[in-house]
Amino acid sequence: MNGSTRPVNGTSRPVNTGPDSMNAGADSVIAASGRAVGSTQAGAQMPPAGKSSTEGGKQPPAAARIVAMAREQYRFVTSTDGRPYAVALDGPNVALPLRGKSGVRQRLARRFADAYPGEVASQSALADAMTVLEGVAEDIDPVPVNLRVGRAPDGSIVVDLGSTDGRAVVVSGFGWEVVERAPVLFRRSGAMAPMPEPVLDGDGLAKLHALLNMDASAFHQLVAWLVAAWIPDIPHPALVCKGEQGTGKSKAAQMFINLIDPSPAAKRSQPRDEKAWSRQAFSSWALCLDNISAIPPWLSDTLCKAVTGDGVVDRALYTDDDVVVLTFKRVLAMTTIDAGALAGDLAERVLLLDLQLIDSTRRRSEEELDATFAAVRPAVLGALFDVLACALAVLPGVRLDSMPRMADFARVLAAVDQAQGWNTLDDYLATSANVATDALEGDLFAMAIAHLVDQAGTWQGTAGQLLEALPTPFVRPKNWPVDATRAGGRVKRLAPLLRSIGITVDDTQRSRDRTRHKLLTLARAAPEPESASAPEQGPLWPEVTPPGHGHTPPDQH
Repeated sequence: MNGSTRPVNGTSRPVNTGPDSMNAGADSVIAASGRAVGSTQAGAQMPPAGKSSTEGGKQPPAAARIVAMAREQYRFVTSTDGRPYAVALDGPNVALPLRGKSGVRQRLARRFADAYPGEVASQSALADAMTVLEGVAEDIDPVPVNLRVGRAPDGSIVVDLGSTDGRAVVVSGFGWEVVERAPVLFRRSGAMAPMPEPVLDGDGLAKLHALLNMDASAFHQLVAWLVAAWIPDIPHPALVCKGEQGTGKSKAAQMFINLIDPSPAAKRSQPRDEKAWSRQAFSSWALCLDNISAIPPWLSDTLCKAVTGDGVVDRALYTDDDVVVLTFKRVLAMTTIDAGALAGDLAERVLLLDLQLIDSTRRRSEEELDATFAAVRPAVLGALFDVLACALAVLPGVRLDSMPRMADFARVLAAVDQAQGWNTLDDYLATSANVATDALEGDLFAMAIAHLVDQAGTWQGTAGQLLEALPTPFVRPKNWPVDATRAGGRVKRLAPLLRSIGITVDDTQRSRDRTRHKLLTLARAAPEPESASAPEQGPLWPEVTPPGHGHTPPDQH
């Protein structure tokens, strides 16, 4: 594999084709790549500035020289969503956009000025060169380009540390290690920040728990959510930090995001429209929407799609037929005071953590919290990667008796429980039932249906008849349906939440007259032997040695 030769950008070069050789033989690869570049330059060396490269004494156009320079230093690929990228032949496995502030265009402009003193590439020459390089990239089959996390060919999980040298953490069922060059291709964005290198420390989880005001049950669910957030190909429920003022919701959510996908703007405001949201989602693997008091229907639907996987297709600028495709599946966190802000399907796609009020004797300043978090973060990351490796080791053999919503995440919880001896899956399912009930109580139309069923026992009729049977509030809320069509749609959307309080919805029957109207049947389901309830709260803030007073973490390798 290491010795094979493959044409890259029109020139034969040694190419690594296996992840083992990529990690274990990085020095030999760089050396081989360097010899190939040197031989190309010896055979077709660019003429120095002011000297002739043709019989007429004229140099090639600036655009041609930029293209030649780019082919000697980069290979060009196209991502699966159709975007062209450049990857340095002798650098980290990081995909650079051709255009933009951090793109190859800017770097080539600088290198051109260094190679040809007294000459600066014009905007038109750079634009022409980028057009040619985009064509070079299109000649190659699309390849996956990952953001922060990726899956290696051998099934292991790769987490990009975001450092300039391209280091990454590779996690498998056998453990984890820091490698000098990632075995998968990553892209970077301005919304990303470097992640510190994890270290081995026996009490990393305890140090994280000491920063949070939550009981053991909630903390175990949080740890399971954090490690699941690095598994790139499953849906992740949105983490909702709920609590009254003074519970540290925003600071806690910021810490969680900065563990998974550090960012200079870990907390974001609620987006104003779907385009603004898609731009945020495209640039970050994990996002936090802070202080959510009300979620409009379009945002609720958009967040549901982002959890399970979404795509946005838009027209490219200055074109009629070209389109821009944004595809993403993201890890979300939100902070709110009232769980009633969650509605419909979104309520069934969340993991709710109820934070407790911080006692005044334990309250810390933000400066102290930031310093403590920065000190313990390498140990916390090492402990989380340990938990992830243990979960990956048992995950293939995990089988659930029944598949709930977010079944892939539930399997990860079961794997974490099996590896750590916890009870996160049962606690998650019990809490999810309570979240659905809380969301239902915040919907007046749903509560009116529940009251109708309580009075009638079983009710059957058309959507229009249902709308007439329900008392209209004195002040009608915006989401109250105004006609039969919207009423039928609302009942369909509320069916999962109504089921959580024991009301079944059946819309499979038709009226027997010639109109054949669809009938809604609302009935009270038979009570279950035991109703789900939230897990009991345990003690907060476990005893832990303050950072800097314990044993020194051993070296990684």
